[in-house]
Amino acid sequence: MAQKMRIDKLLAHTGYGTRSEIKKLVKQGKVAVDGKLIKDSGLLVDPAIQIVEYEGERVLYRSVVYFMLNKPPGVISATEDLRDRTVIDLLQPEDRFMSPFPVGRLDKDTVGLLLLTNDGQLAHELLSPRKHVAKTYEALVRGEVGEADIERFQAGVELDDGYVCMPASLRIKGYEERSGEKLSSISLTIMEGKFHQVKRMFEAVGKTVLYLKRVSMGPLQLDESLQEGSYRELTEEELESLRKHRGAEQ
Repeated sequence: MAQKMRIDKLLAHTGYGTRSEIKKLVKQGKVAVDGKLIKDSGLLVDPAIQIVEYEGERVLYRSVVYFMLNKPPGVISATEDLRDRTVIDLLQPEDRFMSPFPVGRLDKDTVGLLLLTNDGQLAHELLSPRKHVAKTYEALVRGEVGEADIERFQAGVELDDGYVCMPASLRIKGYEERSGEKLSSISLTIMEGKFHQVKRMFEAVGKTVLYLKRVSMGPLQLDESLQEGSYRELTEEELESLRKHRGAEQ
């Protein structure tokens, strides 16, 4: 069944302006459908089969969007909030129009990789506890992380509520001292996404996470060229890796 939509809505979705601005552009003869200039901004079109052009350039419409965000601190992983700034507030208006949402959550003070999409099925597959999707974090931890911690994480750390985590891969990257305190730089890969899980895992072994950054989720790797607070669409290669991941899980 054809999915038709108004031409002004289609152009607004793809960033050509507001509905009122697009109405003027249509009247100025800048928009064509199937090679013919139109004058009615309310014209219904099927973007899947009809060719829409603005000033001779084809308009590409997408019904599904995928954005990689390097989440900054102080922003919450939600679509709306009455008090705090959300990750959706970081998007351009034309990108918000497609109603993307964060796949999972990062704590308010945690930074790094966050996928935003309106693909509900993909979100479900990445978040389902049954899928055990790997997530890798880099962290700065107060205290000296050692071989005993690596072994405990590999065996499955018990959290404060009695939950025993799945085996996790902990790697020590280095040490430093600040104000007389020993700090450990680590990389940790977990297969779950419990509330405050990484912080609670280290608390269980008597240490405190000072800084936390997610660098990968499933096949997706954080683009380190993205500044905190910046985002971009996934590349075709990244989308293909997600498709392969989905296929492997099914």
